[in-house]
Amino acid sequence: MATATSSADTRQRIMTATNELFRRQGFNGTSLSQIVKASQSTTGSVYHFFPGGKDELTAAVLRESGAAYGELVELMIRDAADPAVGMADAFAGAAAVLTSTDFIDPCPIGTIAREVANTHDALRGVAAMVMAGWTDSMVAIFVDAGIAEERAHGLSTLSIAAIEGAFVLARTHRDVAGFLAVGEMLATTIRAELPPTHL
Repeated sequence: MATATSSADTRQRIMTATNELFRRQGFNGTSLSQIVKASQSTTGSVYHFFPGGKDELTAAVLRESGAAYGELVELMIRDAADPAVGMADAFAGAAAVLTSTDFIDPCPIGTIAREVANTHDALRGVAAMVMAGWTDSMVAIFVDAGIAEERAHGLSTLSIAAIEGAFVLARTHRDVAGFLAVGEMLATTIRAELPPTHL
């Protein structure tokens, strides 16, 4: 039992360290030796849990962090009075995280997706699946709020693009003003699609 727990702890430590390194320096900037050092593990341990090496580990990190990030955003939006308010809340929360961490990437999915789009098709596919999951969650939120499904799909795509693009702007300018402006415009767009009974 202790061995199983220790094994699970080691695997999670490797995952957590990798995610943190990706947030700080991206996929291409992170080496396997850095992962080993940051996770206080061994190269053998990494290959034990991830026989495919860095690519397999990256795929696992993308799935785990993508699911966690998607669940957080969905929870924030669903807890709000309506999706427009929830989206504004999500942007405000993300802006606070950006400033408090000195603009470290809060979620590495978009960054890694851009890095691997033309070089690692398998990882591109994993990132695409993660984003498709985000899109489906957003569609469900908008449909539940009374927005027609076709419009909900468009709004969902717009929301993901706006969030990811706003992260690039904020981290590039090291300022959240533009990030928050994007959030406000997105919230206004969503509000305009809500049925009168939801306003």
